[in-house]
Amino acid sequence: MAVAITTSGNSPNVLRAVEVAREYRLVTIGLTGRTGGKLVSAVDRCICIPSDQTPRIQEAHILTGHILCEVIEETLFEQS
Repeated sequence: MAVAITTSGNSPNVLRAVEVAREYRLVTIGLTGRTGGKLVSAVDRCICIPSDQTPRIQEAHILTGHILCEVIEETLFEQS
């Protein structure tokens, strides 16, 4: 899996990284803001933060990352 993070959704280096990840047949997840830019159509799944304010988008990306890590950790290491 590859996670691509770009506030605008149009960062050339991030879009290129997604292209390479897809060449390796990785599942691609995008974290972006506003309307998602070009990243929306480049990834398998996109989490788009509906804001035009860069600091709010980045704060939401951090929170999203923490939530995803917690869900994955609970799934992989669930204690019975």
